Amino acid sequence: MKKLALASALLSVVAITGTAHAYQAEVGASAAYIDPDNGSSGSEFGVNGKYYFKPVQTRNAPLAEAAFLDRASNVNAHATFADRGDVDDNTYGAGIEYFVPNSDFYLSGDISRNNLEVKTPLGKRDFDTTYYAAEVGYLPAPGFLVAAGVKGYDNDNDSGADPTIRAKYVTTLSNGKDINLEAGASFGDLDEFNVKADYFIDKTFSVGADYYNNDLTDQSEVGINARKFINQQVSLEGRVGFGEAGKNDYNSFGVAAKYRF
Repeated sequence: MKKLALASALLSVVAITGTAHAYQAEVGASAAYIDPDNGSSGSEFGVNGKYYFKPVQTRNAPLAEAAFLDRASNVNAHATFADRGDVDDNTYGAGIEYFVPNSDFYLSGDISRNNLEVKTPLGKRDFDTTYYAAEVGYLPAPGFLVAAGVKGYDNDNDSGADPTIRAKYVTTLSNGKDINLEAGASFGDLDEFNVKADYFIDKTFSVGADYYNNDLTDQSEVGINARKFINQQVSLEGRVGFGEAGKNDYNSFGVAAKYRF
């Protein structure tokens, strides 16, 4: 009952709508809690930010998808700090998205560093891994992106790179409501797959669901989420996940806030 009550609280928001305007940067913070059936619970905190090369025009787009629909190139950075019992898991990264001017081509890249610290009876053990990804994409129609690329990792014990493919489509339905559909996959050693869908009740409020599966880590998760813009600058969001890692089931609860200026 406690989990159901927390899920309801995370996905319930009340807000008002503002008037459209442009913005050039967005910063955010997030917090999450993971509750496995077996093992220690854990918490995670994160910060992130984006800077757009030119102001993003919101026009009449869903506020959550304004930057994508405006083809707004940007640089971004993110960091997460997780504490799961005997494991500290911290990641720092940066990336770029570039919509080639006067064309329908898209480029992206991302690099991050993960530090995993495990406490054992013999002391602490550190595992550092660098992750990287790059994509080339094309927009055959407004709001529709298809992209292919490579995703890889490198550490003291192993390294590898696998091809990736993904698609994203934001469109308006016949009833005037907007939807966002996403799907992606990685092949080879990673062998992962994800899908996501968001339905916009209005331009400021969306509800959605997502699914993720990774054969390498033997992990899968289904999530439900909601995001609401209180005004043109501030948004709040919540997500509840139901997953399985190995033979261990778990629930995850997350909240996030973002500010545009």
